[in-house]
Amino acid sequence: MASFASKRLAQERAAFKKDHPFGFYAKYAPNEDGKGQNVFKWNCGIPGRAKGPWEGATYALTMEFTEDYPSKPPKCKFAHVHGKPLFHPNVYPSGTVCLSILNEDEDWKPAITIRQILLGIQDLLDNPNAASPAQEEPYRMFSTDKTEYLRRVKKQVSEVALGAQNV
Repeated sequence: MASFASKRLAQERAAFKKDHPFGFYAKYAPNEDGKGQNVFKWNCGIPGRAKGPWEGATYALTMEFTEDYPSKPPKCKFAHVHGKPLFHPNVYPSGTVCLSILNEDEDWKPAITIRQILLGIQDLLDNPNAASPAQEEPYRMFSTDKTEYLRRVKKQVSEVALGAQNV
């Protein structure tokens, strides 16, 4: 019998396929053995917002769910770019996204959908939260030298657009 978590994830997948924001994708990851799909691990893509600093590429991200979903949020992690984390103040060196709606001790609510999570992460790309830094160099640059920060972001956009993100 399917668990509550797997049923909810199947509903989320169906809803996302039916109505998802332009440029985004979210699908089950293949199982490790290559046979079938893993309902608890999703491969997602978040496009940079038009006219924003991240415009021009779609950023690969994995979402990992546990049997406790939706009581507990998924772990969202950007794929590395040339072996390095996404250059953003709110992305840990591991690639994990630091966002209040993904923290069960902060703003996570079981009613939050995968669509809402992906839109929230897209918004975070353009609007870093300086009060919650996760990566020292981008945080310091964002706080002290926005011009250089934006130059580094644009460089990474170009790299991702050319296929440099390791999925």
